[in-house]
Amino acid sequence: MKRFLLLFLFISFAINSQETEKKDYCLQVSSLDNTIETLYSVISGDAGIERDWDLFKHLFYENAKLIPSGKNNEGLHIARFMSPDDYINTSGKWLFKNGFHEVEINRIVETFGNISHVFSTYESFKTKNDEKPFMRGINSMQLMNDGVRWWIINIYWMQESKDNPIPERYLPKQ
Repeated sequence: MKRFLLLFLFISFAINSQETEKKDYCLQVSSLDNTIETLYSVISGDAGIERDWDLFKHLFYENAKLIPSGKNNEGLHIARFMSPDDYINTSGKWLFKNGFHEVEINRIVETFGNISHVFSTYESFKTKNDEKPFMRGINSMQLMNDGVRWWIINIYWMQESKDNPIPERYLPKQ
């Protein structure tokens, strides 16, 4: 009987531990604003700070893509297609080692029914205390609301360059 009771207590503890380990991310995806704010916050952090990659992956719809674009060595514009896991594997160590804070400075949203397109202008810093960004650009995001929550379908982005400055209409109004 004692063994049965101990086994029952152990199993109950194990089940309760697993349930408490599951994180509730409902608030982070309950609105378009929350979803975008969570995206920026989850990739941002000082050097040595691990990102919450489970939350990051929770933002994306199945088969979603992250698509950086820019010029290759031959000067041609290209796009690279990554899954959220690909992004974690290619950028996660760099973010941890170097520190990275991406801050949204302007947003233009177009919505039809349950889909939205967002042009989100950003500035990137190594630390929160940096006064000048080391990079700026625009994230073109496609999102969908399934009636319960918002999902990121794709993020397609391009960094600002000398040849391609961010147009005034995508910058904050002065």
